[in-house]
Amino acid sequence: MTPDPNPSADLDFTLQVERLYAALLRFASGDEPSLGGKLLYAGELVPASRALLVAANIAGAASLAATADTAAQKQAIRDGVADFLVNSLDEALRILKNEVRKREAVAVCLASAPETAEREMLERGVLPDLLPPLSFSASQLGTASVSPHGEGVRRVEVLPTPASQALVTWGIATAPAQWLPKIDAIALDCLPTTPDHEFRAARRWLRLAPRYLGRLAQGVRVVRCNSKIAQQIVERIQSAVNRGEFATEVHIAIAS
Repeated sequence: MTPDPNPSADLDFTLQVERLYAALLRFASGDEPSLGGKLLYAGELVPASRALLVAANIAGAASLAATADTAAQKQAIRDGVADFLVNSLDEALRILKNEVRKREAVAVCLASAPETAEREMLERGVLPDLLPPLSFSASQLGTASVSPHGEGVRRVEVLPTPASQALVTWGIATAPAQWLPKIDAIALDCLPTTPDHEFRAARRWLRLAPRYLGRLAQGVRVVRCNSKIAQQIVERIQSAVNRGEFATEVHIAIAS
């Protein structure tokens, strides 16, 4: 079992989503960290905001992005980045309000130029709880001060990873649908079921990331946790490989 020498586009995208997920969960609440009931406006549907929509779904938020690019709209639906493609803000709001009320995750793509979408949102007094990092887009909504829930509109920022944490990545050569869930279960079993935010966030990530990453990361997984638990995950997977539990080659790596 050796590290994969050729990091793929799948891994790059997964790592981007994981970093954004960690940034989003700083605003989470509840026994299991969740953004249920929160609205994220992701801005223009560019590659970075595609990753943000996926991260928001994993974190439990309702999210909206906008683009007038027909190809980008269709690709977002094909890849599962967006759950719905709509032609008007009215359609988008009907979906978003329903899912916010139920505290469920959903990602909506509005077929409109972001400037138009943002102007309409401001005219209607529709303000999100969260905005993307400044490096993603400069939104007109950034000057708004109060969200629908009476809180300030806050901007997501990706912060440096704590020195106490390590990143474990794993992937397999063939039949990911068969073997990756078994490896995922090993990693999940290593994470303590304590009230600690770090472990609860990591457990949520392991459970939901495969569902929302879908075809964009079929053969790779990552999880970030404290270094001691990360080492346990590696050792448990190594032990399972040594016992012949996987009829395929397993790649695993750990990094701080």
